Amino acid sequence: MQHRIFYFFLIISLASCKVTKQINKAISNKPPMAIEIKSDEDSIKNIENDFQKFKSHYIDFKTFNAKLRIESSGNNGSNPDITAVVRIVKDSAIWISLSATFLNVEVYRALITKDSVILLNKQQKEVMRRSLSYLQEVTEIPLDYKTLENIIVGNPVFISNHVNAYKKTEKNILMSTITDNFKNLLTLTTNEKLLLHSKMDDIDLSKNRTADITYDGYDYSSGYYFSTNRKIFASEKKKIDLRLDFKQYEFNKDVSVSFSIPKNYLSK
Repeated sequence: MQHRIFYFFLIISLASCKVTKQINKAISNKPPMAIEIKSDEDSIKNIENDFQKFKSHYIDFKTFNAKLRIESSGNNGSNPDITAVVRIVKDSAIWISLSATFLNVEVYRALITKDSVILLNKQQKEVMRRSLSYLQEVTEIPLDYKTLENIIVGNPVFISNHVNAYKKTEKNILMSTITDNFKNLLTLTTNEKLLLHSKMDDIDLSKNRTADITYDGYDYSSGYYFSTNRKIFASEKKKIDLRLDFKQYEFNKDVSVSFSIPKNYLSK
C-alpha cells in the first residue's frame, strides 16, 4: 500500500472546500455541460479573457521546497498518515522523502529526473531503479516529467488551449476543455479565476478512468496563488482518496537534491 500512496502522490496533487459536494452533485446529476459559447464577439472575448486570466496563474518557478501531510484511503480502507518533504529543481530533478507521521521515521526516499526514477526503501534497505515510463505503468496516467512537476506545485494539467464549453453563474465559472486523453471540467472563482475543481474523465470510455480534484487554502505570500489544501479522488480498477495539507512551502530558494545510495542496499 505504501508503494501505491507514493505513486499516486506523485501523479496528482490537490483541496477540500465547501463547494466540493455541490460540484460533485451537479456533475453526477447532469449530462456533460451544454455548449454555451455564443457567436457574438463580446461573448467570445469575455470567455477568452476569463480563460487567459485563469492561465495567468500558472506557477513559473525555478525551485520548490515543501513539507506536507498526506491522508489516504483506498479499496482496503484508511492508511497511516504520511509526512512528505518535496524539493524540485525545475526541468531537472524532483527529490522526495516520505515518513510515517506517527513514528516520524523515514520510509521512502526518491529521486525523479526526466528519464529515471530511483526509489529507496529505507526499512527494507532496497533500491529500485526504473525509467520514468514506469510511473505511467504503475499509475496508468499519461504523464511526463513536466506534467509531474505541474501536478506537485498545483498547476492545472491535461487542459487544452481551447474552451469547448462555458457557463458563468453568480458563484462560479465552469469551463470544459478536451485533450487527446481527457475531458476536463474546470470550476473557477468568478473574480480571480482561481481553480477550485477539476473533473477529468477519460476520452476512452472503455477505460472508465476518472480523477476528481479540488483545490482550497490559496495563499499568495510567495507571489503565486498556491493551493495549500487539496483533495484527490482517482478511480479506474482501484480507487484512492488523498488529502494533501501543505504545512510549509517556498519557491525560488536554494534547495539540495543530492541523492546517495548506501552500499549495503540491495537492488530490486
